[in-house]
Amino acid sequence: MNLVIALLSTRTFITADRIRETVFGYSEGASDEAFSRMFERDKNELRDLGIPLETGRVSPTDPTEGYRISREAYALPAVGLTADEAAAVAVATQLWESPELITATQGALLKLRAAGVDIEPGDADIAITSTAALPGLRGSEEVLGILLSAIDSGHAVQFPHRPSRTDPYVTRTVEPWGVVTDRGRWYLVGHDRDRDAVRTFRLSRIGAEVTPIGEPGAVSRPAGLNLREIVDRVVGDWPAAGQANVWVADGRATALRRRATTVGPRDLGGRRGEEIALDIDMFDRVAREIASYGADAVVLAPEPLREDVIARLEAQAGEWAERA
Repeated sequence: MNLVIALLSTRTFITADRIRETVFGYSEGASDEAFSRMFERDKNELRDLGIPLETGRVSPTDPTEGYRISREAYALPAVGLTADEAAAVAVATQLWESPELITATQGALLKLRAAGVDIEPGDADIAITSTAALPGLRGSEEVLGILLSAIDSGHAVQFPHRPSRTDPYVTRTVEPWGVVTDRGRWYLVGHDRDRDAVRTFRLSRIGAEVTPIGEPGAVSRPAGLNLREIVDRVVGDWPAAGQANVWVADGRATALRRRATTVGPRDLGGRRGEEIALDIDMFDRVAREIASYGADAVVLAPEPLREDVIARLEAQAGEWAERA
């Protein structure tokens, strides 16, 4: 047992003799004088570190001086992170998987968990070593790393980009200003040199070949620019409320059915089922729930929700493939 643990483990004051008996390093044959010097040194170090070491009588009937650390004064305040901050912590672990950093980053996340901090928005659990919970980033970790490095160094970048999953890639030349998260998706914001306009690019639609170009320091973010407002204008047409039309297989997705109204029977892919209309209260939560049913629930509309669910399923399939 070390000194801090010993002094925290009791609400009453404990004597120097008791500390000498229980704390490692004090009871190993040291003389009284040597113990006194060691103990004074350690008390001074605790005070220098800002640890609230208190002294007082061991009991009302025993005037012997004792020591303790006030738990209330020693305890850290509650740790709180916003959804975006928590997501960033999780993503940082994905990016910093070098042998030199992995232990430190995993340790930091474990400490956050120990403090009761969720590291994924919403109610679902997160596996620290998995990006399946972040479908907007899955497969784009390296892209994000290169973009962040370019932003930091002031480089322009070139990369292949496609407006949708079915479109061909087109090379874009961009002055990157920053990366923003919105509803679990990740966006690069910058000045598109080819279009001579501000543009937003979803990271999952940027190809892997991201190349910094030009001189360092040539690109800087305009003063006073609010990147989040730019992203909000672009993706603001996502339904934060409204209804989703979902096909569900017969006898499946019971919990989903309870919250929906039935539109009518419908077969899909040779399977019998029915179409239901589901209220969208929180976009991310609905997408996560529908994705949890796999092939037993298919979004028919709206298209942004359909794409989000497909991205989650593809991310999960990639995770399973890596484990196989």
